[in-house]
Amino acid sequence: MADQQQYFLKWNDYQSNMVSSFKHLRNEKSFTDVTLACEGQTCKAHKMVLSACSPYFKALLEENPSKHPIIILKDVPFSHLQSILEFMYAGEVNISQEQLPAFLKTADRLKVKGLAEAPQTIKKD
Repeated sequence: MADQQQYFLKWNDYQSNMVSSFKHLRNEKSFTDVTLACEGQTCKAHKMVLSACSPYFKALLEENPSKHPIIILKDVPFSHLQSILEFMYAGEVNISQEQLPAFLKTADRLKVKGLAEAPQTIKKD
């Protein structure tokens, strides 16, 4: 059997396209399969994104399989939840200096990757 030539195919802007697609899906609320609730308000999200970005959400969703669960987050300000979701979907978020310590504490409790483990790359604007 003769050796076949192998070709390496690469999508050059794959990462930026995925981020853009995730943001679009979130904005359009397309294919959402989980609802997060706190302070009497809700946000729809995607289990896959939550699981990829947080071992806390991954374990919670694996231990409690449901078609469209509603997760009630106690002691989480709604503004923090919105910012955490923005961070998960876009990979970045702007937080005021006065809100930063409380926001990072919330992110740490929810084990958000990139925020929970002593972030080294906080930029001031």
